[in-house]
Amino acid sequence: MTLNWTRRRLLQAGAGAGIFGSALPLFAADKTLNILCHRVHQNCLTQGPAGDQTTAWRDANKADLAWTSFDSNPLQDRLFREASLSATDFSVGFLVNSRATASAASLMQPLDDYMAKAPIEDMADMAPGLLAAMKFDGKLVGIPFRHATQALFYNEALLEERGIKAPPATLEELVEQSKQLTFKSAAGTPVTGMILASDLSVFPVTFARAFGGDFINGELKLLPDPAAMEKALATLQDMYKAGALPRSYATTTNDDQVTWMQQGRAAFTVLPFARHAQLNRADQSKYPGRIKAIEFPISQALKGKVPMASVVEFWAMCMPKPARDKELAWSFMRAMSSKQVTTGAARNGNGPVRMSTYQNAEFAKDQPLAAVEAKTLAGARVPLPAFPEAARAQTTFLEEVQLTVLGQKSPKEAVAAIAQRVAPLVKA
Repeated sequence: MTLNWTRRRLLQAGAGAGIFGSALPLFAADKTLNILCHRVHQNCLTQGPAGDQTTAWRDANKADLAWTSFDSNPLQDRLFREASLSATDFSVGFLVNSRATASAASLMQPLDDYMAKAPIEDMADMAPGLLAAMKFDGKLVGIPFRHATQALFYNEALLEERGIKAPPATLEELVEQSKQLTFKSAAGTPVTGMILASDLSVFPVTFARAFGGDFINGELKLLPDPAAMEKALATLQDMYKAGALPRSYATTTNDDQVTWMQQGRAAFTVLPFARHAQLNRADQSKYPGRIKAIEFPISQALKGKVPMASVVEFWAMCMPKPARDKELAWSFMRAMSSKQVTTGAARNGNGPVRMSTYQNAEFAKDQPLAAVEAKTLAGARVPLPAFPEAARAQTTFLEEVQLTVLGQKSPKEAVAAIAQRVAPLVKA
């Protein structure tokens, strides 16, 4: 039996019981595992083409699942509150990488001892960049469960219209093609070479990594290669000057990226691989089946020498330190991390964290991007490590990026300002 608990039902139950923080469903069962999650985690494990992936575990353990779902930020806040108590009935919670700070990790149960006694199947099969982001002081506190990895999407029909026979193999080719694809199409639509949202650090970080740099790396080093960041900002500035980024760049949003690609108003964009189906929906897109994706290309100077480190964001399963039933929680986490369940959840719409899932014939037959996504995920890293002032650091970074792209600062001036303004936030 799987119970669905939303935030509203939890509040109602708490009010009825005269308590708030520990209100839980009342029903007869040998065992019940209480889980804090986003609805998407529950859905991909319990419904879809592959069916309920929790059935075998529930039957084997004679246990019920009680899912309490929240939106992302309320979910993280509730998880941290429960993990701060002396005891909690919530034994599994989902943690997003951007909130996985050292202080948050200190509230979660280290999993190494559990791994030693009852290991998860073939951990080497999981994307290394995801596992690395869940280790603190050498201890693992979360098991990756769901990811969204960024891809370069392109409109094949628009490329053909301009005589371009293949998508770009290097960053320099991407810039050149974006300029060439800034034109009025045969359909009379003004086309911008590339569309990117201005309020997300994913995009300038992606360009910086294509030159071998970064904003903040996994060791919390700010601007590990300032020259690479200067090249990235200079490239974006040049594209804007050439009209290959929208005139409305400063107000462009993530939703605009989807709409412009569907309407043929842009030839390139950067979005998670999971957007492929939406971009090609016949009832929404003017180019169904013609919008394709590749790994974001690295610069010519680095091609073949180092892999491209694309941006990935993800969720992991964690166990609060004060959880009442840790053995049951670990049993569940092990089962939901197995190869079989990972593939089943992926068929239900999850972003699989295992490399082997992409090679599974049943999964791959309905996923035209399986091979390229697997290659991209293998080298992907989070946009920046989580730390207390990460949100302010990103806001500051984006302010300098926007000023540079719009031509109000030189790339060199912007990189110097980023170094000066962000350094105190990283140290804090």
